Amino acid sequence: MRDVVIAGGGPVGLFLATELALGGASVLVLERDAEATSPWKALPLGLRGLSAGSAEAFHRSGLLDAVIRASHADPAKVGAAPDATRAPDPRDVSHFAGMGLNAADIDVASLPFRLPSPAMEGFMTSLEAVISVLADRATELGVEILRGTPVTALTQDDEHVTVTAGGQEYQARYLVGCDGGRSTVRGLAGFDFIGTDPLFTGYVAQVTFADPDQVPLGFNLTDNGMYLRTPFEGHLGMMDFDAGAFDRSRPLTREHLQDVLRRITSADVSLTEVHLASSFTDRAMQTTTYRKGRVLLAGDAAHIHSPLGGQGLNLGIGDAANLGWKLAATVRGTAPEGLLDTYTSERHPVGAAVLDWSRAQVATMKPGPNARALRQLVHQLLSTTDGTTLAYRRTTGLFNRYDVSDAHQLAGCTAPDFRFEDGTRLGDLLRQGQGVLLDFRTDDRLHRAAQHWEGRIQYAAGPARNDLGFTAVLVRPDGVVAWAAGQDLDIGTFEQAAARWFAGAQN
Repeated sequence: MRDVVIAGGGPVGLFLATELALGGASVLVLERDAEATSPWKALPLGLRGLSAGSAEAFHRSGLLDAVIRASHADPAKVGAAPDATRAPDPRDVSHFAGMGLNAADIDVASLPFRLPSPAMEGFMTSLEAVISVLADRATELGVEILRGTPVTALTQDDEHVTVTAGGQEYQARYLVGCDGGRSTVRGLAGFDFIGTDPLFTGYVAQVTFADPDQVPLGFNLTDNGMYLRTPFEGHLGMMDFDAGAFDRSRPLTREHLQDVLRRITSADVSLTEVHLASSFTDRAMQTTTYRKGRVLLAGDAAHIHSPLGGQGLNLGIGDAANLGWKLAATVRGTAPEGLLDTYTSERHPVGAAVLDWSRAQVATMKPGPNARALRQLVHQLLSTTDGTTLAYRRTTGLFNRYDVSDAHQLAGCTAPDFRFEDGTRLGDLLRQGQGVLLDFRTDDRLHRAAQHWEGRIQYAAGPARNDLGFTAVLVRPDGVVAWAAGQDLDIGTFEQAAARWFAGAQN
């Protein structure tokens, strides 16, 4: 019997698998697709954007360089210069409903606790690139990946979960559904999935245009919808505001796609061939909880929304990073009471906020004078310093804050990538899958206290190149600050924080 079975071998499932294996759990991944690669995962159809927060998660996992190489991204455009002494100003900021924002308008002074890091910016990648890197790492860590084994049934009791997939039964202490927006696990386990109905049917396709000049490159909002043409040959996206009326069981014919494109562009555009095509909607749905007994959900299995702003993959990576160490500690028997329940309490509000961000974008794009007036107002607001800064904070993935029962301003936030004088970074230390106690003053009292959590908290002492005024910082395995101390270091508050997140002290 495995500790954990994961249904779904996409980026979220594989990232979770690596985190669990690093934490000492035995893991089996059951993937529906028989092959790891497909045109839908490769460029251009598999094009995705990794946010700065996701880049930071890959940095802490030791996989950032590999993902950059697999994505053919420019490392100089991702992280800070190796010898940087201050965090560079943001170079990019996501759009809002296609409205471009200028990174120069971000109020950098209002962004708290920033330090140079190899992962300061996001970058474009593909599902194929991310999956290949994560699958290799998962295999290195002993994760078993079975392809062509879709989950068809499950049962659970107080001790374990039994999963039927590919005609075989598998038992585990826990099951995590990372099997996408049409999650089988979500349905079989009986999760409530609630939200809002769609306003549009979206299409993504690879086509051949009879006259490409009639379809300009870029994000184009019209009186009848939206179309997007990227520099990739024949790559086309469309949004048709039909209230999601297109029946997804119907074939996506050349004639249908051409009719939609002509209606949206108001031009006599012709498609000579459709190579691949798929449809989607902006239905925004979320499960009411991310856990039911021994079954948990992550990624699109827990929440779906329109792809506007490209936050789906990043939201799922955040789920996996948050859940991985907590579930690993639970199966090891070292988790404090209630630790696994903090997965829902911390990640559900983040998911709900992304769904609302998606809904707001769609509301400004709907054809008609009301939405057009709203769009003009939103554009004016977002073009201000405060508006651009808000958009950056909402989309970069670095500024979520969890309730960790510590009043310090940094507590609950993603830790800055503190760097010791010898060059060691916090990101390097987090690759062991443990919490990290940073002791910038080499306080003997703190060292002695930390020894009680040996094997769960890694102690690292010495002066930092920039400690931002902190004496010590306790960081969870997911890079979130659990406790921070200024000049007045209270050992008691450290012990309380360590007990909250890493269970009682060992003797």
